[in-house]
Amino acid sequence: MLSLSQRSEKVAPSSTLAITAKINTMQAEGIDIVKFAAGEPDFDTPEYIKDAAIESLRNGFTKYTPVPGITELREAIAEKFKKDNDLVFSPSQIIVSCGAKHSIYNILQAICNPGDEVVFAAPYWVSYPEIVKLADATPVIVETTADENFCMKPEQIESVISDRTKAVIISSPGNPTGTVYDAPTLAQIAELALNRQFYVISDEIYEALLYDNLKHQSIASLNETVREITFVVNGVSKAYSMTGWRIGYTAGPEKAIQAMSRIQSHSTSNPTSIAQIGALTALTESQEAVEEMRQAFEERRNVICQRFDEIDGITYAKPQGAFYIFPDVSAHYGRRIHGKTINGSLDMTAYLLDNARVGVIPGSASGADNHLRLSFATSLEEINSGLDRIKEALTY
Repeated sequence: MLSLSQRSEKVAPSSTLAITAKINTMQAEGIDIVKFAAGEPDFDTPEYIKDAAIESLRNGFTKYTPVPGITELREAIAEKFKKDNDLVFSPSQIIVSCGAKHSIYNILQAICNPGDEVVFAAPYWVSYPEIVKLADATPVIVETTADENFCMKPEQIESVISDRTKAVIISSPGNPTGTVYDAPTLAQIAELALNRQFYVISDEIYEALLYDNLKHQSIASLNETVREITFVVNGVSKAYSMTGWRIGYTAGPEKAIQAMSRIQSHSTSNPTSIAQIGALTALTESQEAVEEMRQAFEERRNVICQRFDEIDGITYAKPQGAFYIFPDVSAHYGRRIHGKTINGSLDMTAYLLDNARVGVIPGSASGADNHLRLSFATSLEEINSGLDRIKEALTY
């Protein structure tokens, strides 16, 4: 009998995308839904970026490019790392891929062997466990709490390190929590990585979206020795509202970057040519649009926190970056509402969608069933309308 691969059977579909699809279907049917589900900015890509890509299209820049990306873009990324992060990388240490998700996939394909272990925190981005499994490696999950700002402590990491540990993933600012690792914790994690000899994968895709005057620090910038064992992942999706353009990039050890390029050459080949021109323009032209979006997200963060403060039984860690809030709604579990008992985040998500017409993501998708993820990458009007509905739905 014909069968599918064991690898494919182990991988779960993205619940984030599935719920977003259901919400979109309901909206297409004319149902008024307030959406807090999608993990992308609601702003359009800045015009000057679109214009540059359109011009490149008209000029015939529509052929294959080098697999790791055009030289000009990799040089611009190297300059960005130097200017923004005090990191020195040569273009040969940089690969451009089809989004930061693809970047992380390529990293793990390049470094992992069957039986290797990859450590990361829960709550986690929904794709981390599945990308690890696709590399025939084993996810090792460290439980964190709001009291710990949802950040792994070095001693927690050390307690799960084994001779099979290949890498630790750090996401800062994080999805789904919006929380940020402080400098002392990064330094301790780096020391542990050097002592126990494992890679660090630093997911910095939300770097540009920080609040309360926080400044981003990459763990790779601590010193040259740490940089040599770190993969720094970033991209243009979130900062420039270019999610559909699918441009992410990785800087890291040159031999590993070469391995990633070989893998990419047999999967996607190069990222889309005209999207690379858009990314080049985004990185090298004015950054005013990025700051304008950041300020708007900070205002929205403040409003959604204020509105959650008005609802009994809900707590949260205040987001320091990104555009997510991850409230704990478990005080409402076990209660029967409109004939349905709410036993977890899936039940709560269904209840809010079906009865309050609000779309959220269940925390179970991120390994934290007591929580929901809400994206505040939407208008203030929608935030206030949605929180009015949630407050009403949970006041009974």
